[in-house]
Amino acid sequence: MERLILPEEGLLQLLGVNNENLRFLEKSKGVRIVSRGSEMRIEGPPAQVKEVKTVLEGMAGLLKANPELKGIDLKTALRLVEQDPGIDLVDFFQRCCLRTSERRVIYPKSINQRLYIRSILTNDLVISIGPAGTGKTYLAAAAAVAALRNDDVKRIILARPAVEAGEKLGFLPGDMAAKVDPYLRPLYDALYDMMNIEKVARLIEKGVIEIAPLAFMRGRNLNDSFILLDEAQNTTPPQMKMFLTRMGNNSKVVVNGDITQIDLPKDQKSGLVEAVELLTEVEGLAFVYFEKVDIVRHPIVEKIVQAYERKDQMERETREK
Repeated sequence: MERLILPEEGLLQLLGVNNENLRFLEKSKGVRIVSRGSEMRIEGPPAQVKEVKTVLEGMAGLLKANPELKGIDLKTALRLVEQDPGIDLVDFFQRCCLRTSERRVIYPKSINQRLYIRSILTNDLVISIGPAGTGKTYLAAAAAVAALRNDDVKRIILARPAVEAGEKLGFLPGDMAAKVDPYLRPLYDALYDMMNIEKVARLIEKGVIEIAPLAFMRGRNLNDSFILLDEAQNTTPPQMKMFLTRMGNNSKVVVNGDITQIDLPKDQKSGLVEAVELLTEVEGLAFVYFEKVDIVRHPIVEKIVQAYERKDQMERETREK
């Protein structure tokens, strides 16, 4: 059993409506939490009790500095403590965040997400690989917006390969812009979550933000830019080489992809896979690898990824017999 007294400031926000955050911790870790005002008594298995205490103390400290933290951040804190029991939550959240506006701060939600953000901030080129839902696109877009806000770059360029994953572009309605728009929509979604739609539209109109298919990058030299290539597993080796060599002075490049979801023809090697093979020793380049534990979407997404991985493993074992 552990006892702790939390500061009054931000206490109601920390506990949640009708102590819903305490109930979440109890259910998640199999403990019992008795609260009397700001005094907490945590009962249960020692290891789980220690984790819950670390979460409550860390979140209480964070609320002093940032009253905007929400209940979802408490769940993030629990995830972080499970990954690293010795983690300093206050240091984690305060030292590794991305401010995209006066009121909007983006925090990492896993150890690898923190590594990802740090890698983007300290390297000119970052290649990240991992399953869907691990924040690859979202955090890169946040880093781009933060860099633009801080005047570190003059423009943001977001690109995706328009791969015909089961559908033919020629049969989609509209002109070429309309045909490729569905492939670029996730990039718009990420921006809209950080800036209002009107501001995004104004910046796009001014050319400060450009969202385009990968093919539009050919022949360009991109200076003073934050350049993000998303879904890079669907690039061919020549496309990847073309993209990486667009990088100009005072620019930062982030390449994201999931090598388990390659939509290229079976006989076509992925440019992302080749880049990993060729560029490991390149100075100034960082690789970040995400895992299932980094998935931060709805909890069922991680279970879906695991189910498909089990299927793939069974198919590999069958082929090997």
